[in-house]
Amino acid sequence: MLAAARKDLLLARLRTEGRIVAKDLAAELGLSEDSIRRDLRELDAAGLAVRVYGGALPASPAVADYAARQTLATSSKKRIALRAASLIEPGSTVILDGGTTTLATVEALDRSLECTIITHSPTIAAALLHHAAEVVILGGRLFKHSAVASGAAAVEAAMAVSADRFLLGVTGIHNESGLTTGDSDEAAMKRALASRAAETFVLGSAEKVGAVSRYRVLPLDGVTAAVVDPTETSGDELARLGSAGLQLLRAD
Repeated sequence: MLAAARKDLLLARLRTEGRIVAKDLAAELGLSEDSIRRDLRELDAAGLAVRVYGGALPASPAVADYAARQTLATSSKKRIALRAASLIEPGSTVILDGGTTTLATVEALDRSLECTIITHSPTIAAALLHHAAEVVILGGRLFKHSAVASGAAAVEAAMAVSADRFLLGVTGIHNESGLTTGDSDEAAMKRALASRAAETFVLGSAEKVGAVSRYRVLPLDGVTAAVVDPTETSGDELARLGSAGLQLLRAD
């Protein structure tokens, strides 16, 4: 089997099964385990898979930069946003993560709703200019890839606030790897924000469910629930998350 054909097969297996065990697949195909591992290294380098011990998991397309992410799964994000907006109640204090799904959540939010929103994202803060909500901005080093503040100063600022709920954005939601993102400082900031809220809800648009990025944010049991879109998300992936103990809030 040619290398290109092997890689196509590996990617197909990742899509359908959610993981590859190098030893098992090598035995199935009658190939050397070294060949499979070499292919997985190349797929990892190309951003198409994430290597883990013994094999690989699907890579998330949501690690693209902010501008590129605005074109990913737009209809799924809108459905997620409508459900997520309903979690922001009158008089509550809510932390909003950065990202395109949370921006869609702001767009779905009733402008007359009186609440307090805390965010480390300048794009989220700007989108709230004409809302009744009081807005608190957390500062720090601007991570331009995701248009959010991160680093030590941002984490320190986060530790000075508290909230009823945190709407968390990630790039991967996987039944084994948990909640992941593509940058270590951003992952640390998300953990800090989650620690300041009584409840954390992760926003799971279709392209993120079943995918994995390099840095873990939280295990699945570190959040209250995931807001998911059954219209565009694989039923098998949602079943795996449910079996792993993650509560799912399904968007209409």
